[in-house]
Amino acid sequence: MCASRMQRILTAIMLGIILYFFATAAIDFQEGMKESTNFMIAVSLQFFVIVMMLVWATTNFCPSTWMMKQIFPPCEWEK
Repeated sequence: MCASRMQRILTAIMLGIILYFFATAAIDFQEGMKESTNFMIAVSLQFFVIVMMLVWATTNFCPSTWMMKQIFPPCEWEK
């Protein structure tokens, strides 16, 4: 595995976790709850992902890719 690929896998896992929290919040709201902790967790995580993507888009620096490069080797896409 290489760093960029692991970062993309991590992003996909994070979006899956967010989707899970939104789905459980929808069940909470269908049961008549006025507030849902799952909804607040989902919104917070989604906001975090959006901020990280904006940082990556505006500065061309992705903290998670930098962290992954400390653990995994960089990708060699040409090979």
